[in-house]
Amino acid sequence: MKIWVDADACPGVIKDILFRAADRTQTMTTLVANHAIRIPSSAFIKVITVPAGFDVADDEIVKRLEANDLVITADIPLASEVIDKGAVALNPRGELYTNHNIKAILNMRDFMDTMRSSGVQTGGPAAMSQAERQAFSNQLDKILTANRKK
Repeated sequence: MKIWVDADACPGVIKDILFRAADRTQTMTTLVANHAIRIPSSAFIKVITVPAGFDVADDEIVKRLEANDLVITADIPLASEVIDKGAVALNPRGELYTNHNIKAILNMRDFMDTMRSSGVQTGGPAAMSQAERQAFSNQLDKILTANRKK
């Protein structure tokens, strides 16, 4: 299993959790972004820089990932593609995207996008809470532990 990170919008605190987990579990972790990202020196962490453009980083992740890989993303359409390829998608706030919930989440995203397009102010996401950081860390540990047992 490899970890792929949709790094353009991934919070720094989540990247730090991923960096520690990559070294601790010796899991190859690749951050994909359209700008330079600073990473610690590690044999298990690398960055792929892609050109700027709509969904360029997402497309690169989908092209490279394999079944059972883990993708960290808040991008719901990307999460849907990840699931379709047999991989696992985890939101930086700790929500695991699955076959059972991705369609409902996509529908809500599309509804909110329609609302915004019609001029309704929907607001942005709240600041990441300590509980969400903990939820992410717990889900990540659960996925990495299950992978080691395979």
